[in-house]
Amino acid sequence: MSGWGTKDIPRLDGKTAVVTGANSGIGYYTALELARAGAQVVIGCRDAGRGEEALKGLRQQSGGKVELVPLDLSSLASVRSFADEVRRRLPSLDVLVNNAGIMALPRRETTVDGFEKQFGTNHLGHFALTGLLLPALRASAAPRVVTVSSAVAWGARLDVDDLQSERRYTPMGTYGRSKLANLLFMLELHRRAGGTGLRSVAAHPGGATTGLQKHAFARSIKLFGQPAQAGALPSLRAATAPDVQGGEYYGPWLMLMRGAPIHAWIPPQARDEQTAARLWQRSEELTGVRFDLS
Repeated sequence: MSGWGTKDIPRLDGKTAVVTGANSGIGYYTALELARAGAQVVIGCRDAGRGEEALKGLRQQSGGKVELVPLDLSSLASVRSFADEVRRRLPSLDVLVNNAGIMALPRRETTVDGFEKQFGTNHLGHFALTGLLLPALRASAAPRVVTVSSAVAWGARLDVDDLQSERRYTPMGTYGRSKLANLLFMLELHRRAGGTGLRSVAAHPGGATTGLQKHAFARSIKLFGQPAQAGALPSLRAATAPDVQGGEYYGPWLMLMRGAPIHAWIPPQARDEQTAARLWQRSEELTGVRFDLS
């Protein structure tokens, strides 16, 4: 089945973009194709050495303007520092791709701020980053925020009274809840953005072979997964296609796992507006970041 691909990415000359976790995997290929299309891209990477290596590759392969700013999403101080530097370099931001993530840590770990590490990195870090970059996004004529979720969100249930998995921690269960939180955040941002012109959308890569599978699916993903280049296509469609509307979700067409990106079904639990509002309030309290969407 043919479908949407990199050939369909419009020219992005004069546009600016930020991609988190772009040192490898789908983040790398997302940043690469945005730069190839003419966008000025800033990548956020936790590991300085891997970030510099990725930067070199992205510049060589794209021939475009790519910059690196250190970013550790498990540290609110790092998130604030990154946002300050990005706003200094890019007063106007057209696309933010909240891509970075960690998965299935064998044991419950906490961030430097005391959050459960998967939830703190995958959701709270990106929640804070989006809020801190909001002034730059709102300076764009048509800004987009793309939040990368996962098909495992379908099986997750979020307990707002136990966001830190203190009562019960399981590697994939906690990961799934963080990915459900990504969807709840995307839709709540869409609702709150209202008529501001900001499009909040989401994507999932399906079964993509990346460095994410350190602790789960390491063998099976090699057999059934699609390349990281293909896994980046849903994010790229959400970030660039002219017909994308706020509140939409994109993923692979074949059993949620492989193939060209199409509209994906949003789990009913992600559409729970009461849960989304409570998650938003708790996220503001935990991060100290509030969104100026007036």
